[in-house]
Amino acid sequence: MPRPSVTEYAPYYQTYINYTSGKDYSILVQQYNERIIESWNAIPLEKINYAYAEEKWTIKQMFQHVIDTERIFAYRAVAIARKEPNPIAGFDENEYAKNATAAHRNWKDMLAEWKIVRQSTNNLFNSFAEEDWKQKGIASGNPMSVNALSFIIFGHALHHLHVLKERYGI
Repeated sequence: MPRPSVTEYAPYYQTYINYTSGKDYSILVQQYNERIIESWNAIPLEKINYAYAEEKWTIKQMFQHVIDTERIFAYRAVAIARKEPNPIAGFDENEYAKNATAAHRNWKDMLAEWKIVRQSTNNLFNSFAEEDWKQKGIASGNPMSVNALSFIIFGHALHHLHVLKERYGI
């Protein structure tokens, strides 16, 4: 499938899609998969509880957000691919972060989980038939396609690597 058109996703996802290059999911995997796994692995243990400002997420909280969001986006992709007739609800990322237990989690366990979640997402998208990639539905009250979600997933992960560099100095 080609890069998604702007009619396949809400405008606020454009930022994430802009982080990606490549024309399809297989190229995204080749270009970014290892980078987004290894970048989190490279963070020194003494930095994981750092937040760049008061009321901002720690690195550990941000990582939990990235993991949670990938799962949510993957669910949206499978629901849309299976022609879910009902709109898919949105989620409040700040409420999820507030109610997550990232502060109490073992960092190595989180890193292992991330690798598994990434592989699971890749397996999901690799399982889609050509017809599945073309499916469109409603997520968070906006149009969304399976194809767009494949770019949004990678773009979201890349966005947070950019935030780590720019705001956290990682």
